[in-house]
Amino acid sequence: MRITVFGAAGSVGSRVVAEALSRGHEVTAVVRNPGWLGDLPTGATARVGDAADVDDVVRLSTGRDLVITATRPAPGSEDELVTATKALLAGVASGGVRLLVVGGAATLTVPGTGGTLVVDAPDFPAAWRGIALACAEQLEVCRAESEADWAYLSPAALLEPGERTGTYRLGTDELLVDADGISRISMEDLAVALLDEAEHPRHHRTRFTVAQP
Repeated sequence: MRITVFGAAGSVGSRVVAEALSRGHEVTAVVRNPGWLGDLPTGATARVGDAADVDDVVRLSTGRDLVITATRPAPGSEDELVTATKALLAGVASGGVRLLVVGGAATLTVPGTGGTLVVDAPDFPAAWRGIALACAEQLEVCRAESEADWAYLSPAALLEPGERTGTYRLGTDELLVDADGISRISMEDLAVALLDEAEHPRHHRTRFTVAQP
């Protein structure tokens, strides 16, 4: 496949690029800052572009099979996430290219609480509330889009660098937890789940979630 990844130098984006390359896909890795070009995995075609610029999205997605966005704004600029998502949806819709969005876990429901959202749970860290609310708005922007073929991936509550096991559980709108009540997945396995969805699409205009078994 021919895949464009926005946010390609980030913690998740770089792992997505590496996973896609390991499977033999042709990857265009996009960063906003030219200074990050040297951080991109070897084997990808490096490009500078802004996910919040519709023209850049069109330029970098035309002729591609899929666009993946793993962008994350700096603290204090969380509203940029929604702006970028709107531009990405508009850009891919114009060219008929599918979009996979790496979102947040904030709008998943906590098991056994009667529908309480992760972001509204009593123990939710205050420092994460800004990006959590931005991710919630990002999901609503996707759900309001009827032209683009998108899918929104909410990770487990704990998303950290770790081991690539190649295994994970799939869910929809409820937080997936293990026998100890912990919800986690490595960034490496999140990339596996994304590329599995890329190669064998199961979710269209909907949200799904993944966590370790």
